[in-house]
Amino acid sequence: MIDLNPILSAVRQAADLTRRVQQLHFVGSEKAGREPVTIADYGSQAILCRAISAAFPDDAVLAEEQAEQFQTLVSDTDRAQIAHLVGKVLGHTVTETNLVTWLEHGRGKAAERTWIIDPVDGTKGFIANRRYAIAVGALEGDLPVAGVIGSPGYNGGLMFHAQGSAAYMQRLGGGKTYRIAVSLPPKRFESLRVVESSENSHADHDSLLQIIQAAGITTPSLERVDGQDKYAMVACGDADLYLRLPREATPRHRIWDHIAGTALVQAAGGVVTDLDGSPLDFSVSPILIHNKGMVVSSGHIHERVLEALANWQPA
Repeated sequence: MIDLNPILSAVRQAADLTRRVQQLHFVGSEKAGREPVTIADYGSQAILCRAISAAFPDDAVLAEEQAEQFQTLVSDTDRAQIAHLVGKVLGHTVTETNLVTWLEHGRGKAAERTWIIDPVDGTKGFIANRRYAIAVGALEGDLPVAGVIGSPGYNGGLMFHAQGSAAYMQRLGGGKTYRIAVSLPPKRFESLRVVESSENSHADHDSLLQIIQAAGITTPSLERVDGQDKYAMVACGDADLYLRLPREATPRHRIWDHIAGTALVQAAGGVVTDLDGSPLDFSVSPILIHNKGMVVSSGHIHERVLEALANWQPA
């Protein structure tokens, strides 16, 4: 078993940092492809990689942000600002050199275990003061074996973690840990709780509604949520289904957007598959080139949704 305590501590620190940045209303530059990025993304990833370098020095890391982008896209003033804020969170002086070293730790390394990091999952939600997640997953033999999701905007701040067949939840600030599981089989399927992406560019909301209604969820309770909070909601029973369709992959499906959530849902007793029912393929990274989309559910509605998808004709 992996000792996740260093990761849990680092996720809490990263959440502290992201809240500080959010209070400053501070947004950085854009990456290639005009994806938004903030100084919180770089600072959060640096904190997480720092923890991995100390606790798991022989492990590999695959993380979303890169030191080269940090040095070229972020101004001198902003780099100094995030170094100062990371230092405040960690309780000691942090330099730009420290950040660059941590951002690149474990990248390109061959190891039995790889940590997959999305430092701010749902950056548009973060910028808009909606929900977002800090996600860390562990991959061994191309299989997700552990996942940690920090959700600062979920019911006042929650932390989820899982490995093997056990999943847990606690307040992000600490306290009692609770075992979680997906929702129980419903007596009726008509009004199940469904979560979908907030951004119109990430979700074909009309097609999603057609599919879930074809699956028998005729009057769903729909909620739009950013980041891997959607996986966490399924894992703890706050939602029954999350569906991601092919046209939503702009950019294409990335490993760091799904691995921590997949580990969490599966440990909580749920099911995560491609649209045809096959497992997600994490063997080729960082893009999930072999997967069209995701069906994430408590399991009870899964076959109905797969059947509806098999009969779905995209517009």
